[in-house]
Amino acid sequence: MDFVIGLTLFVLAVLLGAELIAKVPPTLHTPLMSGSNAISGITIVGAIVAAGTDHSTLTVTLGFVAVVLATSNVVGGFLVTHRMLGMFRRRPEKGDP
Repeated sequence: MDFVIGLTLFVLAVLLGAELIAKVPPTLHTPLMSGSNAISGITIVGAIVAAGTDHSTLTVTLGFVAVVLATSNVVGGFLVTHRMLGMFRRRPEKGDP
């Protein structure tokens, strides 16, 4: 019974997340992505805790996959944020060092 409840919660979270992301306008997507890096950092901590509990092989495997995915999300978010901030830099004029 616990598996069915967990699977139901997972499916509902995926559907709700997809619906919320679809509603975000493109002009807000990049600033919100940089803000979501903090949330992904919390996800990494939770995934490390889940992977380290050593309840079962499934727990360790899912925790490891969660660490990898959340880490790639954080790195990608920082790369996109860096690129976005680069668009606001003043371009050097001719003769500037």
